[in-house]
Amino acid sequence: MYTRYSDKFGRNMVIIYPGEFYVSDQDIIATVLGSCISVCIKDRKTGLAGMNHFMLPGDARSQDMFLSASTKYGMFAMEQLINEMIKKKGSKKDFEAKVFGGGHVLNFRKSDGNVPEANIDFVRAFLRMEQVAVVKEDVGGYVGRKILFFPETAKVLLKRLETSVDSKLIRAEETYKTRLFREKEKLQQAGGDLTLF
Repeated sequence: MYTRYSDKFGRNMVIIYPGEFYVSDQDIIATVLGSCISVCIKDRKTGLAGMNHFMLPGDARSQDMFLSASTKYGMFAMEQLINEMIKKKGSKKDFEAKVFGGGHVLNFRKSDGNVPEANIDFVRAFLRMEQVAVVKEDVGGYVGRKILFFPETAKVLLKRLETSVDSKLIRAEETYKTRLFREKEKLQQAGGDLTLF
């Protein structure tokens, strides 16, 4: 993650990468997505807002979704964001979410299943389980997305990207995907203990 001053908007912009999250009541939060998901959460009462960026390493679209080792990555990303907002005096009953990403822009092995769709299914199920209303989503398809999230209004500026336009996006998500799949394989080889929280 890094911060830069945006002359266009006259304030700081924090850019997050795969596996990161950020919470603020004033900084613009930005990211570029391919197959990953970003959830933007706004607390309607406090004005606090945050965004994460994550991917599930494998297909987790079953009735036992939350028992899958793959979902630990998405659950961790969502819990980090929600817990940080609560720590900063947010309240889950006042949260609303916007969901972006899950594009078919990376190559996955057949054995990995449909990772973009699994990401989308997971985040919808997680937010439903946590009783956080989804007020907007732009997911799926075959393009990447650049998003800018403005905490004070919960406004999101979205630009759809051809995958070839932003090769840094593809490199960052490919590196992240490789790391997650290695971790998942090590977990499975070691017997796969999973702690739900």
